[in-house]
Amino acid sequence: MSMTLLWIVSSPGSEVSNSGVLFDSIRNAKLLGSSKSMPHDLGSIRAKQDKKKRWRFCSLSADTNYACVGQSGLHGSINFPLLSNVLANPAAGEATASSEEKVYDVVLKQASLVKRKLGSTGEIEVKPDITLPGNLSLLNEAYDRCGEVCAEYAKTFYLGTLLMTPERKRAIWAIYVWCRRTDELVDGPNASHITPTALDRWESRLDELFQGRPFDMLDAALSDTVRKFPVDIQPFKDMIEGMRMDLKKSRYKNFDELYHYCYYVAGTVGLMSVPIMGISPYSEATTVSVYNAALFLGIANQLTNILRDVGEDANRGRVYLPQDELSLAGLSDDDIFAGKVTDKWRYFMKGQIKRARMFFDEAEKGVTELNEASRWPVWASLMLYRQILDEIEANDYNNFTKRAYVGKAKKLLSLPIAYAKSMVPPPRKISPSIKA
Repeated sequence: MSMTLLWIVSSPGSEVSNSGVLFDSIRNAKLLGSSKSMPHDLGSIRAKQDKKKRWRFCSLSADTNYACVGQSGLHGSINFPLLSNVLANPAAGEATASSEEKVYDVVLKQASLVKRKLGSTGEIEVKPDITLPGNLSLLNEAYDRCGEVCAEYAKTFYLGTLLMTPERKRAIWAIYVWCRRTDELVDGPNASHITPTALDRWESRLDELFQGRPFDMLDAALSDTVRKFPVDIQPFKDMIEGMRMDLKKSRYKNFDELYHYCYYVAGTVGLMSVPIMGISPYSEATTVSVYNAALFLGIANQLTNILRDVGEDANRGRVYLPQDELSLAGLSDDDIFAGKVTDKWRYFMKGQIKRARMFFDEAEKGVTELNEASRWPVWASLMLYRQILDEIEANDYNNFTKRAYVGKAKKLLSLPIAYAKSMVPPPRKISPSIKA
């Protein structure tokens, strides 16, 4: 299952070939333990010689009504049956933290890391480029190559990044490329040759680049980025864990399990990106709330991916839908493999789409809090990805044989709207004296 690149997403509906964006040499494949050579990076790179607030956790019921637990986020305008934040563990006789709680701990850590680095202006001091042995221009070429990859595979987002400061723009490109390389390990043309050991070696390589020892040019760009900005390694490691899940898991018992998977493969990108995007100096929102919004957008995008790709995933023997919710709707894996749109399926899909939209609604609140120069690409990707849900409905919920995508005309119409939204400043709190 392809991960969502969260605020760094590919243009919805674009047909991206798995030509292999990732590895620049055969030795990379050997490093990862593949039995065959990995593809060159998009035509190859010429070798150089020389816990205060919680979001509401939602579960689907048989009648597709919703209720949420928690305090902030996902406001209960729709009624869900409650799903506790803490799940009982009969075997141990103790309470087990839900996926939401586990991920929230990571959110708190990331928010705290950035908050410590923020000055009174809300800006993070950007450190100068690291000096690579041999040739400093190699680093600039590495960033340029990351930009080329982003432009090729995420055209709409790339356009928006051009409004960002040079340092932020290049850093976002570097993160995009690393995420894409990681995803293609298990979802690219050489995925059949990737083993858990290969992912272990990829994680070791991640450790090295975070310590300033990049393996190749593209690693060098990310190594420089994490040195300049307060980017923590944990979300990167969690994304690799999501790839491990794809190697061994093809069913999800409930939304709690699916949520954890969505965090690993998509929510992590938001946590990586917030330190780069920056928070508006005029924002009165807490750092944690901004990180939560990034998380919501990742979950929303990945849920949209799942709903769009039901047929494609079924062809690979995978079902990324909560098994308990399928059962409540009177459906099973057999119905999905049969690929027939029935009233039960439409009924089930309406509830799934409603939940995804709720996450999008909450994510929107955080986009406004970002630095002004960073908002446009985020708004554009959010709006375009959200429209995929509309296209699923337009296809009469046939996501078995029809791929929902946003046409070029709708994309073009969305861009100026996204730009207008990006110009809206963060909301200001009204003091009691003004209200009076």
